[in-house]
Amino acid sequence: MDCLPSFYTLTAFCYIYEYTFYEDTVKSMELPFRYILTVSELTQEIKDIFEEKFPDVWVEGEVSNLRIPPSGHIYFTLKDDFCQIRAVLFKMQARALRFFPKDGLQIICRGRVGLYEKRGDYQLILETVEPKGIGALQLAFLQLKERLEKEGLFDPAHKKSIPMIPQKIGIITSPTGAVIQDMLRILERRFENLHLLLYPVRVQGEEASSEIAEGIKYLNQLTDVDVIIIGRGGGSLEDLWAFNEEGVARAIYHSKIPVISAVGHETDYTIADFVADLRAPTPSAAAELVVRDKREVENILGYLRGRLENQIIQMLQGYRTDLSYIRKTFKEPGKKIEQYFLRVDDLVNRFRLLTSWIFKKGQEKGLRLNESLLLRNPMQKVKNIRLFIREANRRLEQNIRYSVEIQRRRVEGQLGKLNSLSPLSILQRGYSITWKLPSTQVLRDASDVKEDDRVEVKLFRGTLTCRVEKTERP
Repeated sequence: MDCLPSFYTLTAFCYIYEYTFYEDTVKSMELPFRYILTVSELTQEIKDIFEEKFPDVWVEGEVSNLRIPPSGHIYFTLKDDFCQIRAVLFKMQARALRFFPKDGLQIICRGRVGLYEKRGDYQLILETVEPKGIGALQLAFLQLKERLEKEGLFDPAHKKSIPMIPQKIGIITSPTGAVIQDMLRILERRFENLHLLLYPVRVQGEEASSEIAEGIKYLNQLTDVDVIIIGRGGGSLEDLWAFNEEGVARAIYHSKIPVISAVGHETDYTIADFVADLRAPTPSAAAELVVRDKREVENILGYLRGRLENQIIQMLQGYRTDLSYIRKTFKEPGKKIEQYFLRVDDLVNRFRLLTSWIFKKGQEKGLRLNESLLLRNPMQKVKNIRLFIREANRRLEQNIRYSVEIQRRRVEGQLGKLNSLSPLSILQRGYSITWKLPSTQVLRDASDVKEDDRVEVKLFRGTLTCRVEKTERP
């Protein structure tokens, strides 16, 4: 452990003082006895001191080295600029967290100091954890928003269009709140006799999110609604938290029916707003967005009907003009048919003449190719190539023999030169080579040896070993 609280030093000092006093007392009594603790006993003593001294503490620090094994417990190190301490948040307490701790996060946590006997490490056993400087719900909102955005749940390409005039509208909200009354009043005013289907849910509390998600699934599977509105009135972040749950977000994303999110006031934003196909600032605004005003629709239909009638009249006038032209053109269809017959006969004759001319040209070209083939008989070409190869082989053999003879004569001349320069040919004429023993120095001057020196004489055939009896200089 990197740093111990100051009370450790004081406690250790008290133990040393007690032990010294006890030892001095024993020595004065002259009793041969020492109280020796085992490691387990000493560790248990320290653990009891920790748990008695720090049963409930609040600690602030930065999370680092966070890890979550398969057991589900959360282990991390809590540190500041000078010290660090290990901490553990067990699975049952971790489930209650609204946010997810991560490395680098500044937190404030509550728990007790304990000691893990196996390693002799002291650690914080936490009960609650909350982020510093930002609420746990706000941090959980930001973390979930970032994760779902990376998964593509907010992708505009996935959002579905809202039908212009839905035949049946599904509403998921509280049946007793003011929201449903406002929406019913606005829908009745804008477009009476709409088919509405209310799925009652709780919009606040622990079970609210699961009921909202179940309502979305129910309307998708067992009804034929054209659009779904989920909403509630304004409130705090805690009040609106049911619409920030991951289960609600995924139910909206997987809905085959377009979903309008109408939660809180205009300044309130929830995860459901980002996933939904359309966000309404308020539930009343959702009722106005989901369907047009009936009088406005009637005006638009009247305008479109007038345009359609004008287009039909113009089309009929155009067809009438075309029909008049066709009548004039086909006033005497028999003459037109005779002209077409004459044109067909003319084309057939021209086609026959063209075909016979093409055949004639093809025959002439075939005759020319036959004559050219006879003149260029391949057997004659083969015969000429054979004669050429035979003559080339004969010339090649002559050139090879000539080249070999020239090289032979050149080698004989070089051998003669080598023999004339060879030391053996000089020895053959009666000369010899003498060197001094044992150094084998070749002798060129009589002054290089003295009397009684041994020398070796190389003759043309064999060698002589001699002893110098006398040297003479010229």
